Amino acid sequence: MKKKIVAVLMTAALSVGLLAGCGAQKEKVYNVGICQLVQHVALDAATQGFKDALTEKVGADKVKFDEQNAQGDSATCSTIVNSFVSANVDLIMANATAPLQAAAAGTTTIPVLGTSVTDYATALDIDNWNGLTGRNISGTSDLAPLAEQANMLVELFPDAKNIGIIYCSAEANSQYQADVIKAELEAKGLTVNFFSFVDTNDVATVTQNAADNCDVLYVPTDNAAASNTEIIDSICRPAGVPIIAGEEGICSGCGVATLSISYYDLGYATGLMAAQILLEGKKVEEMPVQYAPNVTKKYNKEICDALNITVPADYVVIE
Repeated sequence: MKKKIVAVLMTAALSVGLLAGCGAQKEKVYNVGICQLVQHVALDAATQGFKDALTEKVGADKVKFDEQNAQGDSATCSTIVNSFVSANVDLIMANATAPLQAAAAGTTTIPVLGTSVTDYATALDIDNWNGLTGRNISGTSDLAPLAEQANMLVELFPDAKNIGIIYCSAEANSQYQADVIKAELEAKGLTVNFFSFVDTNDVATVTQNAADNCDVLYVPTDNAAASNTEIIDSICRPAGVPIIAGEEGICSGCGVATLSISYYDLGYATGLMAAQILLEGKKVEEMPVQYAPNVTKKYNKEICDALNITVPADYVVIE
């Protein structure tokens, strides 16, 4: 009888062990936090590209996304990131500069991938930039060749003399782009002035001032400007002042032409980087920041027609 009891107990123990072993072999479900600064076409496309790439590589049932939007508020970015850190997510995707900065302040251990970030050195205050952040952060940059954008402005408007640059002073990467474009245009003999706004409340006033004093305007890749293209267009189009835009989303709303990248492709590349980290154990600190591989000259047909602007044959219409 005792032998039977012992045998039953051993069988039960073995069964429990086997069940535990099966549980241990259960495939991991990865938890990924996504903090997006604000809702607009470019950032939305980058987030979708990221999710599509990671889902394809990991499997739809093996990854869960906690996707949150900060509605343009930097403080909310910090709150969102802190919730991800408390939940101990496996990876954080920071869509735009403010979320990246919030993630940098919020964790030094969880892998962070940025996207739609123009210049990581500026965003993270890194000197002697070599393509690596040297910490738990990497990602993709939406920086289009600024020198080529300056060339585009001159190509389309060879008679322009006074150029205005409109951007949000709260966005460090916008200031970086403005500085570079200013130097490029001044080297071509043009007069360039900055017209910066702090937030949505003064976009109209700043834009009106710029339109009153400039022949052509340049709007860099700027999330605040992207969220206010309707206001900018309502002032500049009636005034007959054309805008060269830093990216396609802004150009669709208020610009005449841009040197465009695909934000979906940019987000997709970020998702592939995430898969390497989660599935292959690649160290994020050893991953160089990646850039958009292709750029395309594009134009806004509606605004070009309204301003009687004819673009060269190698420009592609924005659909």
